[in-house]
Amino acid sequence: MRLLITLLSFFTLTAFTGLKTSPAITAASDTSRKAPKKEIHFPDPVGINRLFYVQRDPNTNTVIYELNANRNGELDADQPVHPYWIKYADKGQKDELNYIQRKFAYGLNTKEVKPGVFDVRFVCYKKLAMTLMKHTDGKYHIFATIGKKQAILNRIFAKIEGGSFWLPNIVYVELKGIEAETGKEITERFKP
Repeated sequence: MRLLITLLSFFTLTAFTGLKTSPAITAASDTSRKAPKKEIHFPDPVGINRLFYVQRDPNTNTVIYELNANRNGELDADQPVHPYWIKYADKGQKDELNYIQRKFAYGLNTKEVKPGVFDVRFVCYKKLAMTLMKHTDGKYHIFATIGKKQAILNRIFAKIEGGSFWLPNIVYVELKGIEAETGKEITERFKP
């Protein structure tokens, strides 16, 4: 009875005073209808020095990993890869990663293992071994093992459903690239 009186008072108050209810309250109270999830179209970013990129839902903002070289094509040995955002969900502007993103999420650890060859690892997932080196075309690429084959990495996609800022629930990670030997596209999904 007390609950009924409280609800009636609330709805009467909002109807007569013009107060608006929160969309969160309205959505939470109506569990009988669920809106279908909108499918997100992810753009394919291009760039002369782009090595690979990372996309994840719930939006189309993309982290680009670009070769950090001077005009002569010489790599910056301290930071051979430069990550940054393209904020497609906003206005498509370029934006640097902030400190937390660099140190805990999208940043990279790089180590030169021999001249012109770098071991590359994500700060958040060190199990994914990547190598930055020149390919037979004379250009630098990021190589990774995809489907148990050596491949040039082009895209990483993380499917996220819920969780929190510091601990998102990652349903799967998809690696997409070009097989180094055959030139065929190759894809692998795994649960980190």
